[in-house]
Amino acid sequence: MAADLMEIDDSLYSRQRYVLGDSAMHQMAQSSVFLSGMGGLGVEIAKNIVLAGVKAVTLHDTKQCETWDLGCNFFIHKEDVFNQRRRVEVVCPRVAELNPYVHVDTSLCPLDDNTDLSFLRKYQCVILTEARLSLQKRVNEFCHSQQPPIRFISCDAFGICVRVFCDFGEEFEVSDPTGEEPKEIFIQNISQDNPGVVTCMDNQPHGLQTGQSVIFREVGGMEELNGSVRQATVLSPHSFSIGDTAHLHSYAHGGYFVLVKTPKTFRFETLEQQLYDPQLLIPDFSKPEAPQQIHVAMLALETFQEQHSRLPNIGCLQDAEALVKLAGDVSATLKNKAPVNTELVLNLSRTARGTLPPLAAAVGGVASQEVLKAITGKFAPLQQWLYIDAFEVVGPLQSLSPEEFLPRGDRYDALRACIGESMCIELQKLRVFMVGCGAIGCEMLKNFALLGVGLARSSGEVCITDPDLIEKSNLNRQFLFRPHHLQKPKSTTAAEATRNINPDMQVDAHLNKVCPATESIYNDSFYSGLNLVVTALDNVEARRYVDSRCVSNQRALLDSGTMGTKGHTEIIVPNLTESYNSHRDPPEEEIPFCTLKSFPSVIEHTIQWARDKFENAFVHKPSMYNAFWQTHSSAEVVLLRMQAGESLESSFQVIKLMSRQPSQWEQCIAIARLKFEKYFKRKALQLLHSFPLDTRLKDGSLFWQSPKRPPTPIEFDLQDPLHFDFVVSTARLFAGIYNVPYSEKDLTEETVSRILSEVKIPEYRPLEKCIETDETAKKPDQVKLPLSSEEEREAILHLEQAISTDRVTPECLRMSPLQFEKDDDSNGHIDFITAASALRAKTYNIEPADRLKTKRIAGKIIPAIATATAAVAGLVALELIKVVGGYGFESFKNCFFNLAIPVFVLTEPAAVKKTPIRNNIYFSIWDCWTIFGHEDFTLSEFMNAVREKYGLEPTMVVHGVKMLYVPVMPGHSKRLKVTMQKLIKPAADRQYVDLTVSFAPETDGDEDLAGPPIRYYFRPDAAMMP
Repeated sequence: MAADLMEIDDSLYSRQRYVLGDSAMHQMAQSSVFLSGMGGLGVEIAKNIVLAGVKAVTLHDTKQCETWDLGCNFFIHKEDVFNQRRRVEVVCPRVAELNPYVHVDTSLCPLDDNTDLSFLRKYQCVILTEARLSLQKRVNEFCHSQQPPIRFISCDAFGICVRVFCDFGEEFEVSDPTGEEPKEIFIQNISQDNPGVVTCMDNQPHGLQTGQSVIFREVGGMEELNGSVRQATVLSPHSFSIGDTAHLHSYAHGGYFVLVKTPKTFRFETLEQQLYDPQLLIPDFSKPEAPQQIHVAMLALETFQEQHSRLPNIGCLQDAEALVKLAGDVSATLKNKAPVNTELVLNLSRTARGTLPPLAAAVGGVASQEVLKAITGKFAPLQQWLYIDAFEVVGPLQSLSPEEFLPRGDRYDALRACIGESMCIELQKLRVFMVGCGAIGCEMLKNFALLGVGLARSSGEVCITDPDLIEKSNLNRQFLFRPHHLQKPKSTTAAEATRNINPDMQVDAHLNKVCPATESIYNDSFYSGLNLVVTALDNVEARRYVDSRCVSNQRALLDSGTMGTKGHTEIIVPNLTESYNSHRDPPEEEIPFCTLKSFPSVIEHTIQWARDKFENAFVHKPSMYNAFWQTHSSAEVVLLRMQAGESLESSFQVIKLMSRQPSQWEQCIAIARLKFEKYFKRKALQLLHSFPLDTRLKDGSLFWQSPKRPPTPIEFDLQDPLHFDFVVSTARLFAGIYNVPYSEKDLTEETVSRILSEVKIPEYRPLEKCIETDETAKKPDQVKLPLSSEEEREAILHLEQAISTDRVTPECLRMSPLQFEKDDDSNGHIDFITAASALRAKTYNIEPADRLKTKRIAGKIIPAIATATAAVAGLVALELIKVVGGYGFESFKNCFFNLAIPVFVLTEPAAVKKTPIRNNIYFSIWDCWTIFGHEDFTLSEFMNAVREKYGLEPTMVVHGVKMLYVPVMPGHSKRLKVTMQKLIKPAADRQYVDLTVSFAPETDGDEDLAGPPIRYYFRPDAAMMP
């Protein structure tokens, strides 16, 4: 099955398609890649590009498996070392297993200064790892000289320093430098001037850069602009100029503009040209000189290898001094000279033989993304060097004796060379709780296995939990899973795969969510047995909850996340940093109800409208129907109660559903056809009846002006595929909720056409009704709207008829609510939303979205790709070592990156804030004061205890949202004599509660002072209990 002839397998690649787009995916499926070196860095790159879905990968390596490899290469096992197998022969089938669409083969031929390189011509990209600089230069020259050039990438990892170099030829065209989807921005005004100035509506930021081009649509008055492309000069975040508009008609109203994406050409120099005047990306602006310093150090290391045919020996002072001298010599040859960082060079000398697996994972993710750029022309390439160091990991270890770092003949020798034996032991004793076993979770577990985190023999443990089952779309990023794992639990499967990498690990897998409902499992006693917590979650709410538990229990939290090519890491350390909850992103803007109902202006509005229609018709109403008949089991009793004038909640809606209940496929088609008439013709006619095209507002301006679009009623046409799709998909869903059977033949155009020819469409008469135009108005709750007497009579009549005609059967009183599932293409859910959204878009003259885009927006799918996942997990695992080592605040690094641009920014975390109370009393988010009570402990005694222990006068006591004591509240003074037990009413097993207490200010008239939470224990011995 040739990859270039195949359609994209959306069930596997759906999340990645949203990152790369179909054009890039097709180019990948026609590209062959050569990758040399199967060490820790090489296998990371192999994993990522095979998961991504290139056509073919040749893995090259000549080395044999050694014990050393077990700590670097997650695809090499003990038996491979014992059987003296070659690395590439071991890795190849295990890499190939990751993606059935990629052909993976091997090469064992020597690749050196004498090799004929002509065999490389069949590849579009060549990546070298573990190659000497002389070979890198030779291969690079060959690749650069080809027509078209073979894209060349080299990567090196020596201890604490890693680098990536790219050369994609003298002219490398990129179709889409950023990958950002252009947005429609509505216009407030365009001045008639030279230059004309465009102002965005509602101060919306345009996001443009000077020199970019925009195209105009639907501009009223200055109509000459429509369809024209103008270059923008940015004036402010909300305005830009577009050249001369003085001779155009004056601007009247409306219109929008969209960024025009234009290809960009990048020029590369060869490795030889770049060595002495390197173009460097700066990842850490707190040390902007670092890339140049690492460049010098690693070139010195290359010279050392040429002179000694080896790397510096671990702990050898003579080798270290020689490397420092060589670094000085190298620095003198550079065009932009920089002082040698002696401390960095000394640490490189000591660690060069070693490997930090998380560093290899991070740079492997970056390098893999560059491979995908090289073969697709999607996203801006790295120009031309990226250097990353982990000096902060090893800096505090410099005082340890050289023996700490010497090899001991086990799988941790490469790691030990970097961080020492004592730190390895601490990692092995670690007890970690990881929440989530998705893409980041799988990568983290791999890193844990290579680092030796949580070994059984050291009483360590990694506890993981995830309630989800493995879906096919997971296999594109969650590399511990294979096709035979589908529908198995993620956590138990990931645990088994992790033990395959490192059999000594103790992994305890749970299937629970971590939320208030599971606090009896993940209680304080559980957290007290942990060293730290790692989140591998995909939603903010869950992160916030886990963060609150970590703060409450004084545990470090390592958080990370990705969206497409973007990634972030956040390190949260007790008493050093702020927590995840210390910062809050602004809430996502809701689409106003009136916009969704009557005035959509962009495709997101029509997709959300269709999603709401699905939820209301096929989820909410059937669920309401079932709930009603579970509460009222007899239709006769319901009728009697309604005839007696009793009001039963949702009875009108339920009886309406019952009266329209179809029993045959033909009726489902008829309902769908009537829905078409209602949604896409009658609603438009009604809107135009209520607001004719010439309607004006009180200020004289037109009602129908941008962003409001007047609708155009659609006449049903069975020959239009979109109309047919809507009717069939809608009928299928109604058949599903009403349990109506249908066959494949029933879905054919012939059958549907025959049924539709007999459907009677009632004549349309416009209504005199009020249409909501207030954007602040909320959607009314239909169930709670008062019924008119006519509606009540109608409901009673329908129920009487149903009972008298024996239509009220047990089957009739039960519907089958649907559960929206975006990834099952056979269920018709996305078919309905795509057709409904596209028809509504056409009604309002909005550009429709294809099925793929509709699925992403309706399903709230987060675009994802393995390269970014690998990078964030590697960066987090580096920080884990620092947490275990008890390092100081200045050692920790948060990261934000966007591999597409590429931008890579390392920053210090936010330092914990100390809030003063008074008299040199401060508190932070990590502080929690304690008071121990007993069964008869009163509120007054509690307040006295706080006063005596902390020297502050409590003025107000609150538990959650319940005010226990507020002096100004009526009756609260009587509560002082009431026991805490009675006021709080804790659950039987509850040992404590956290109370919010305010304190009296120093000066009368000032506001009360806030303090930390006060943990009140119900019994004196409660804190000691498990």
